[in-house]
Amino acid sequence: MNGPRFLSAEAAAALVQPGWTLASAGFVGAGHAEAVTEAIEQRFLATGQPHGLTLVYSAGQGDRARRGVNHFGNPGMVRAVCGGHWRSATRLAALALNEEIEAWNLPQGVITHLYRAIAAGQPGLLSRVGLHTFVDPRTAVDARYQGGALNRRALQARKAGRAWVEALQLRGEDFLFYPAFPIHCTVLRATAADAHGNLSAHGEAFHHELLALAQATRNSGGLVIAQVREVVSHYAALAPIRVPGHLVDVVVHNTDPARHSITFGEQENASYLQPWRGEAADSAVPPASAEAEEPPLDARRLVQRRAVLALAELAAQDGDGGHGGPGGRAVVNLGVGMPAAVGGMAAAAGVRGYTLSVEAGPIGGTPADGLSFGASAWPEAVVDQPAQFDFYDGGGIHLAVLGMAEVDAQGNVNVSRFGEGEQAAIAGVGGFINITQGAKTLVFVGTLTAGGLQVQAEGGRLRIVQEGRVRKLVPAVSHLSYNAAYMAGRGQRVRYITERAVFEMRLPPGGGPAQLTLTEIAPGLDLQRDVLAVCGAPVAVAPELRTMDERIFRGGPFRL
Repeated sequence: MNGPRFLSAEAAAALVQPGWTLASAGFVGAGHAEAVTEAIEQRFLATGQPHGLTLVYSAGQGDRARRGVNHFGNPGMVRAVCGGHWRSATRLAALALNEEIEAWNLPQGVITHLYRAIAAGQPGLLSRVGLHTFVDPRTAVDARYQGGALNRRALQARKAGRAWVEALQLRGEDFLFYPAFPIHCTVLRATAADAHGNLSAHGEAFHHELLALAQATRNSGGLVIAQVREVVSHYAALAPIRVPGHLVDVVVHNTDPARHSITFGEQENASYLQPWRGEAADSAVPPASAEAEEPPLDARRLVQRRAVLALAELAAQDGDGGHGGPGGRAVVNLGVGMPAAVGGMAAAAGVRGYTLSVEAGPIGGTPADGLSFGASAWPEAVVDQPAQFDFYDGGGIHLAVLGMAEVDAQGNVNVSRFGEGEQAAIAGVGGFINITQGAKTLVFVGTLTAGGLQVQAEGGRLRIVQEGRVRKLVPAVSHLSYNAAYMAGRGQRVRYITERAVFEMRLPPGGGPAQLTLTEIAPGLDLQRDVLAVCGAPVAVAPELRTMDERIFRGGPFRL
């Protein structure tokens, strides 16, 4: 059996040819082959090669600076980018906003499933995910549907026939079709390889879509490059093999720890690699993750506390009331940023009876945040990313807690693209669309205003010390990441939690489409002055408007 070539990062980078479609594995700050992509960039800066690449990746990979797929953020290096998430890839986003590349954004789970379709020789992926969002290409139905295009150059490519998604009907039902494409090169990262190229990820926080990408590239006739930090003599010395050696062409043995940290935020973290084996069968998070000190009660903390109450409501349900079957625990997904801390807070508050999950693959434990998002401390299990999205897309999530950068009076949410001109910013949806279109219940979290907002919570009451300059509730979202009317028609329940008020999507008493309705207000606030006056569009007020739980606004430990 012939093994792979063992090359330096520079020698591996020299194999990448102009015009290729290159796929990169990784998830935010974990699992990215930093040594290899840095070498590809250095070669381009020195020689101008490879140029005109098409870059594809499912999850965002980067530190909002130079690392990860930011290595491809040089003018002329890439022609087009199709990424699941863009916020961590600021250099690519700058090229997109300057119209120097075609910029595309497809749902993260769609891209991982598309890798499997390519591996299987299928014509593409047929899915409902993305319908009635900006990913939907049916501009004749709604001008907000852009086929995943993020800039004018991508829209022009669509008109020229270079589309990443098509609409079709099957048996009278609407679907989106994501066409397959050949992958000429894949850059992976694993922990170790043996002489035959078998790859183990035993030192990685998860193994995302390694196998699917390697299979898709091999069956495209492409080149598979794997970065590892260890080389062993025989596969018997490895933990379970995630990628078999017959799929690997080149192994890069990287010995620089800085280019193989467990995440971009941490060099090592043993808790990501070890399962929680607590005595309490229903313990979602090990006690060690509970916070030693209660942080100040700022607006962010108040929102998170109210989200903990929503999680407690779900966990308190008996039998199969939303848990997916007798004896089953509710499955919960927490988004990046503000939602990520809700799991640890819920554990500290004494909430039990649910299982946290992250789209990268971890199940159970405590999800990490920041540059370590995607990992979980003390997970119960870790599956691959395509399998995780199989479960999500099929309706397996009972509750998802996600951020909302912008919401409108129709309940639509934007997390993907904001502003125009110099104020424009690209974030991308990541797994947001998969999760929001698959979850049974949604909780969106965010402050009602931003930019200088200051609040004071004391004695169970709230006071707005300084109002934020930017209203987060607007007449119409500037990018359609979540279509509330579409999901309301599918029976989904959704709440919007802020530091001072809670809203729900409700049907009006006289009939008609569901509308954003104020259901709770913080104690101590004036309804008109502190809530309705800072909403950028009219909202309905529930006849049974309630006061938010006073415990949210009391200092000290938050216990339920």
